[in-house]
Amino acid sequence: MRILVWHVHGGWMEAFVRGRHEYLLPTSSDGGAWGLGRGGRELPAAAREVDLETLDPDSVDAVVLQRPEEITAVARTLGRRPGHDLPAVYLEHNTPKGDVPFTLHPLADQGSIPVVHVTHFNQLFWDTGSAATTVIEHGIPDPGHLYTGEQVEMGVVINEPVRRGRVTGTDLLPGFAGVGPLRVFGMGTEALPEALNLKGFGLSEKRLHIAGDVQAPKLHQELARCRLYLHPLRWTSLGLALLEAMHLGMPVLALDTTEAGRAVPHGAGLVSNDVDDLQKFARRLLDDPDDAYAMGIIAREAALQRYGLGRFLRAWDELLADLPQHTHGGSRPQPGTAFASHDTEASHDTERTHP
Repeated sequence: MRILVWHVHGGWMEAFVRGRHEYLLPTSSDGGAWGLGRGGRELPAAAREVDLETLDPDSVDAVVLQRPEEITAVARTLGRRPGHDLPAVYLEHNTPKGDVPFTLHPLADQGSIPVVHVTHFNQLFWDTGSAATTVIEHGIPDPGHLYTGEQVEMGVVINEPVRRGRVTGTDLLPGFAGVGPLRVFGMGTEALPEALNLKGFGLSEKRLHIAGDVQAPKLHQELARCRLYLHPLRWTSLGLALLEAMHLGMPVLALDTTEAGRAVPHGAGLVSNDVDDLQKFARRLLDDPDDAYAMGIIAREAALQRYGLGRFLRAWDELLADLPQHTHGGSRPQPGTAFASHDTEASHDTERTHP
């Protein structure tokens, strides 16, 4: 199939385009949110950049939507309406925002475009009304068992930790820095030292190392040298960085929120909402490299089984194959009217690479 899909979430895209289809990624001269194309990533040749304004409408077999506005964009440029005369699914990356658990999804109560969630938690908490929903859990291209744990540090990956604040558990980092050094990766992390002000907690600034936004291969190598992976996020979808850390063979500490409890098995670290317990466990792993290594083995085995790339791609193949090839309008009005009437802001803060 020839699948139109915007490059919105880099980590998810890395997995999706490794299937057996042709993937059409809209690009533009400014390379912004509506035209990122391949985004400079080393994606397979099957992921090719296209100009949506000049793309042959008949060259698209299906579209994977990720933002409500894409419905109107496709209809305007291709003259084909997603869910009506163009097979379509809507991929929801995020947890609901706003008046949870009453947040109405932008594609709620329509019957032409199924909604795909990346976690069972998200499916449970989003109100999609009568819209058809399913869950396809994340798939991770296996980076290999790279874990060494040689650095007595806690590795953390958070994009925009200052802007997102409590959502990503940024306020919890000083407490963990009191236990041991943190090495933080991600976009916007350069603002973290000033925001955390570790000196105000009586801690040395050396307890915080900013690694910044690095590409996946380097990230995997550097992260795997940290003794453990810390996942302090309160309210996001299951972070791909957590799953990648498990693939690397890292022991993990995570808040027992959203889908973390399903992802991290017993013996792979600790999942808890008791921050004191998490900090004590962090100290234990920092002091015991053998224990940390053994837990990382369990984490990797679990990640390969549940979040392997093959399972992910098969699930998407099955879903795409089941889409009706010629669908017709139901009770929903034209794109750009009813779809836009819901709270579209609720699904826009997509984590572009690793949360």
